Amino acid sequence: MSTTTDTTPSLIELKIDAGIATLTLNRPEKRNAITDGMRSDFITALEKIGADNTVRALVLTGAGKGFCAGGDVAGMQRRMDAPAGEVGFNGWSRQQRVHHSVSLLHTMPKPVIAAVNGGANGLGADMAMACDFVLASDAASFAWSYIKRGLIPDGGGMYFLPRRVGLSRAKELIFTGRKVEPDEALKLGIVDRVTSAQNLLADAHAWATELSQGSAAAIALGKSILNQSFESPAEQVFAKGSQAQGICYTTQQHRDAVLAFLNAGKEKAA
Repeated sequence: MSTTTDTTPSLIELKIDAGIATLTLNRPEKRNAITDGMRSDFITALEKIGADNTVRALVLTGAGKGFCAGGDVAGMQRRMDAPAGEVGFNGWSRQQRVHHSVSLLHTMPKPVIAAVNGGANGLGADMAMACDFVLASDAASFAWSYIKRGLIPDGGGMYFLPRRVGLSRAKELIFTGRKVEPDEALKLGIVDRVTSAQNLLADAHAWATELSQGSAAAIALGKSILNQSFESPAEQVFAKGSQAQGICYTTQQHRDAVLAFLNAGKEKAA
């Protein structure tokens, strides 16, 4: 199995092995808190993964003891020190980048697993929720801690969290900002699986491989429709499904699978 490594920029590490991309937030001394420059590099890496047809799935994780501590507090200080007339527009501009990065995770046309190795706080918790699946180590924790900074979730938490845990529970977690340990996170539906810290990446890669064995076209099309299914009326979902199925009919994966099934039947009959 070949392995390719992209070592620049250093705060975002991308490794691709046997069709599985691993994207690591690499600022362990700050529990991988996201700076504006780091976010730009993160966006670049996500766009690269999305466009690479040799990549079948993505695993997102953090270096060191934390998954992601959220937004960089030093950046918050700089924003507060800006001239009063610029604070609002600067904040809006930054939010566009935050939303773009989260949207790239959410709409990635292949399975995405958050391998949460430690604390996922604020934006870090939102980023995990933007992934298709969440695998937590026994050292992980989650906290929508924005309220402790006088803020609301800005990384998609107000969209993703209610869909995982229900509206009233999401309000409770967001209004209190309390920490959720792995066992409770599993019970609430914040995470899908819990494993040991030692096995986290191996289990994430094995799961990513399992999830991505099927037709890449069928996975991408199915995911795009499923992501909209809560907001779309049934007829619209059916219509999108019909269109996507028409595309699937034309793919080589569909043709090869049907012919293999028919040939296997002929051999059994003979």
